[in-house]
Amino acid sequence: MTLRSLLPALGFVCAAAAAAGAQELSTTGSLEGTVTFYPQKAPNDATQAVGFGLVRLDPVLKFPGWRIDSSIDIRGDSHDMTTVAATFWDRTSKRPLLSARRVSASFVRGPVTFEAGKQIVRWGKTDILVPTDRFAPRDYLIVSDTEVLAVTAVRLIVANSSNSLDVVFTPRFTPSRTPLLDQRWTVPPAAAQGLPLEDAGADYPKTPQIGVRWNHIGRHVEHSFSVFRGVNHLPDFTNQVVPSPLHIDVRRRYPQLASVGADAAVPLSWFTIKGEAAWLGSSTEGTEEYVLYVLQIERQAGEWLFIGGYAGSHTTQDGTVPRFAPDRGLARALVGRASYTIDTNRSLVFEAIARQDGDGFSGKVEYSQAFGPHLRLTGSGRLIHGEDTDFIGQYHHNSSVTLTLRYSF
Repeated sequence: MTLRSLLPALGFVCAAAAAAGAQELSTTGSLEGTVTFYPQKAPNDATQAVGFGLVRLDPVLKFPGWRIDSSIDIRGDSHDMTTVAATFWDRTSKRPLLSARRVSASFVRGPVTFEAGKQIVRWGKTDILVPTDRFAPRDYLIVSDTEVLAVTAVRLIVANSSNSLDVVFTPRFTPSRTPLLDQRWTVPPAAAQGLPLEDAGADYPKTPQIGVRWNHIGRHVEHSFSVFRGVNHLPDFTNQVVPSPLHIDVRRRYPQLASVGADAAVPLSWFTIKGEAAWLGSSTEGTEEYVLYVLQIERQAGEWLFIGGYAGSHTTQDGTVPRFAPDRGLARALVGRASYTIDTNRSLVFEAIARQDGDGFSGKVEYSQAFGPHLRLTGSGRLIHGEDTDFIGQYHHNSSVTLTLRYSF
């Protein structure tokens, strides 16, 4: 891809601004540098220190009744995780050097909110695993540290004080970005040990996606129901052995997906109970069908916020093809998070995910401190332990220490 990939975004901003007579332009942004250290070498990746750089610009155009939100990322790294390309559609296997993170126009008129363009759409109420969040592909190049990707969509929300109806339509599919095949976050199966894995590309479906979510805020409970029909942003894989030179071609395909889900939050005097569940079915042959559900308890105690619960799954139809499924990988696990706001400049966070059979564990400690209004330093350590047969445990070589310095303006 080239700079031409960004022309739809730039043209969208310029045309909307000219047509509506923009009255105010504001820009915020940040400069960020991150270094991650891995104490252990992985079997397929001997690199133990990786550096990342990110420049993010967030221009906003405001004019009577309308606004245009945009976000542009310029990034690089020391471990060949970035491709020298510009993109609007987020279909590169690696992170692009230049990308439009968000470009959307919106207006609010009474109970109606309308937004069109590249935007982040989030559904659901639970935290660590969100079963109904079907419009939220992620960047999984580092599986333990993901970022939600925007989708190109038209979104209409009609709401009053107690009810809201959210309708989302995406004409063009946005996939999740999966781990690179020659790096430590891809763990080859035993049958492929010793054979190079090569990316053979992807089959991107042309199927549009649509979802509807109704949410009700009652006196004692808030709940919602949602339906989705489209494509799973997490891929299945097809593998082919190529004899000369000997390697395995890995190609991604994205199965059709239908989902029906519900969530609820019940605030009590001591804590809030949250629950969420979704059935995920597919008409694509060989694709697994299953139910994901989460039950969690949340409590605020002074400057502490505690979240704990259980994420589960139940298979309704077995699949016959390999797939990348972090949603299933984090299920059947106890999850917990505790955050402490020390003061206006400092915070502390603890997170843990433990599989119920004990085969996988991931724990994280993070400390963050601001130095004045613009500079923030964040340090974190992650411990991963478990068996090679477990989704979490297979990454036991990937325990890490990370330092991030961010300057915001």
